[in-house]
Amino acid sequence: MAGYKYKIAILGGGPGGYVAAIRAAQLGANTVLIEAGELGGVCLNQGCIPTKTLLKSARIYHDILNSEAFGVRVEGRVSPDWAAMQQRKDGVVSQLNSGVQGLLKQNGVEVVRGWGEVLDPHTIQVSGEKISAEHLIIATGSSPAVLPIPGLQEALHSGNAVTSTGALKLKEIPARLIVVGGGVVGMEFAALFNALGSQVTVLEKFTVLGSLDADLQRYMQRLLQKKGVEIYNGADIQRFEGSQVVAEIKGESRVFSGDVVLVSLGRRPNLNAVSKLGLELERGAIRTNERLETSIPGVYAIGDVNGKQMLAHAASAEGLVAVENILGGSAAIDYDKVPACIYTFPEVAMVGLTEQEALRRGHEVVVGTFPLAANGKALAEGEAEGLIKIVADQKYGEVLGVHIVAAHATDLISEAVLALELEATVHELAKAIHPHPTFSEAVMEAAHAALGQAIHVFKKK
Repeated sequence: MAGYKYKIAILGGGPGGYVAAIRAAQLGANTVLIEAGELGGVCLNQGCIPTKTLLKSARIYHDILNSEAFGVRVEGRVSPDWAAMQQRKDGVVSQLNSGVQGLLKQNGVEVVRGWGEVLDPHTIQVSGEKISAEHLIIATGSSPAVLPIPGLQEALHSGNAVTSTGALKLKEIPARLIVVGGGVVGMEFAALFNALGSQVTVLEKFTVLGSLDADLQRYMQRLLQKKGVEIYNGADIQRFEGSQVVAEIKGESRVFSGDVVLVSLGRRPNLNAVSKLGLELERGAIRTNERLETSIPGVYAIGDVNGKQMLAHAASAEGLVAVENILGGSAAIDYDKVPACIYTFPEVAMVGLTEQEALRRGHEVVVGTFPLAANGKALAEGEAEGLIKIVADQKYGEVLGVHIVAAHATDLISEAVLALELEATVHELAKAIHPHPTFSEAVMEAAHAALGQAIHVFKKK
């Protein structure tokens, strides 16, 4: 380490970078973390946390409007206070941001604030000063993709259109919202503003939530449409005209008018800070091997910038793997076992292979499904919408994938993640005694269904 001030320098303080910094310091490495913006990155400040905080507010509003079904009568006017929701959101973000700062300080991580530019594999320049390190971890994240669609830049500049970041700062709840892009982020915002009373229209070039297992995709589309969200698949966006969107659907040009347009067309890795390195790229992201090392020895890339899984928890896991490998270990991530969550109403969560992907990979599969409508806790809580689907290998019953639509899907999925990590079978999931009454019983019931031994559903004749 002679000649280097730090063992590890980490560029970017998001969920990948700050977690890597803490672990590196815990393992005795002299570590510096460089961040130009707020610690916690997009996830904490403009993504995961603020959106989920607002979704909770929307959920409470929705529950109050429907409280008579639970025997609770609310008299008088009930309305969402958007400013108060925003204030609560900002408070939650601030508290968590302070927590990250405290954790970094407690663990002895030196934090340098400012824009960092990588000059070479061992040198980063920040505000005119050069920082040297033996190893570098790039964790610069991503930004919303802005495609070259006529009128889009003008609409964004005028405020008629916003990205997900801008949607969190809207001054009021729009009466009419157009969502361009029916991926995870777009559909979460569609669910949020639909619950708050907006008339929501979604325009998607392919199929909304197209990454889901086909059964869950169809289920969620029907459910969202039932809740009043207008969905147009196969919409080819022609141009933006202020807060109007012109799209071609089934060969017909149509004009959609809203108070604001939310543009959610994916994200692109932030590469400006590392452009001088000449790193090998793959589909616009930094190419890394199973150790998270780039094409330059000693330089690692984690999180959105490597394009593998644009998920906060994936970035955190990658940060731990990169640090372990830098310090002499041999760690890797199985991306088939990384869960994904969608915070709509109800929630969606999945891990492992879809039925379609399992078949593509040559598996002979067995599938078990269980409807939440047959779950006692779900009925008691008025949360009967949803289903659980387990995809397993037919020969030994090994669980290949678990797909959940349910009120608490994002919590329920962790059992499935552990099942995949331990290479569990549907026999073992069915045998594991689950407490009653709980939503988690539905996982056990889906495993029974995969074995052709469902208990609480009628067999199809």
